[in-house]
Amino acid sequence: MDVLHVDLSPVRELVSLQRRCSNNLNQVAIQANTYGGIYPEEIASLQRDYAALWEPLADLLKKLAAVVEL
Repeated sequence: MDVLHVDLSPVRELVSLQRRCSNNLNQVAIQANTYGGIYPEEIASLQRDYAALWEPLADLLKKLAAVVEL
């Protein structure tokens, strides 16, 4: 039986980034609901955060798919 050692540090980093994105999105939603609008800079910031999340997530999923094929 083979033993597979997996480095989960990329997963931890993605979870941390996802939490920050979620927190930022919640703050923007609160502001929009409280004051009736949000600033374009806030939307741009959210877009950058989510772009930064999806690229490493896609890479991780490719690596996991390769492991499953073993």
